Amino acid sequence: MPTELSLTADAIKQSVKQVFTVEAQALQQCAQRTGDEFVNAIALMKHCQGRVIVCGMGKSGLIGKKIAATLASVGTPSFFLHPGEAFHGDLGMVQANDILLLLSYSGETDEILKIIPSIKGFGNKIIAITGGLTSSLSKHADVVLDGSVDKETCPNNLAPTTSTTVALAIGDALASTLVLETEFSPMDFARYHPGGSLGKRLLTRVKDVMRSEQLPEVALDTPVTQALMVMTETRTGLALVLDQGVLQGVITDGDVRRYLLAGQDINQGKARDMMTVSPCRIDQEAMLAEAEDLMRQKHIKWLVVTDAQQALVGILEWSQ
Repeated sequence: MPTELSLTADAIKQSVKQVFTVEAQALQQCAQRTGDEFVNAIALMKHCQGRVIVCGMGKSGLIGKKIAATLASVGTPSFFLHPGEAFHGDLGMVQANDILLLLSYSGETDEILKIIPSIKGFGNKIIAITGGLTSSLSKHADVVLDGSVDKETCPNNLAPTTSTTVALAIGDALASTLVLETEFSPMDFARYHPGGSLGKRLLTRVKDVMRSEQLPEVALDTPVTQALMVMTETRTGLALVLDQGVLQGVITDGDVRRYLLAGQDINQGKARDMMTVSPCRIDQEAMLAEAEDLMRQKHIKWLVVTDAQQALVGILEWSQ
């Protein structure tokens, strides 16, 4: 790793801490000046019959893309529209019931101001996130959200840093509050995120991921040594003890340890002597999230999976 630096290690750490401190203070100030303008913005966005279209140039545009993505992911239809492209034809994407969320720290961004006459002509409402409370953008907006900051964390006070953090936080505040206002549930979230871990947990049923073939089955009178071989060969660390096809119990690694600690002869015992009766079960139609919660609550790695008639149909491993 290169070690030649102009700044000392202490100077670097101090600079990093200063950035965190300044931006945190800016967010605190933003929180303290929260007023009815946020109530008005939430009301407009909740009752919007169209989409929330987010526009911004440069760094504000990058923040706008994140805000649009977050809104869409929590149930508020939204997309990002580049203001330069909008001025050259993409305003055709704007429909009568849409709301425009415009980002410009100065409130004087030329590309933003150029599309405002058309937006107003369409009759669309405008929500502005800006630090220019008396700017041209603020004068045309229906709701103005104050994103002003005392200074940027850039040493030259030039690069958008603190201001973009505040703008992003305002977007997060709008999205999070809409989740509460619209009662957007974890299940709703999962529907929009089927490829994520939460989507998998909430939308996947136990039967979709359970192990249903080559189950580690043994009989009541199976010798313990043979049961251990089954547990090892199937790589499950588990043995299902059945009697005429009906589950009687299970043997886990924990059962083996307890059996040995009790001084029992492993060469003489039968599966019935070691098994745990009435193991934890779950229906194959249950959601994966429910199964994981049960395993977490019981501190176990496996669940026996049954059907509506309580017949054994498989096992579910925690790692799945």
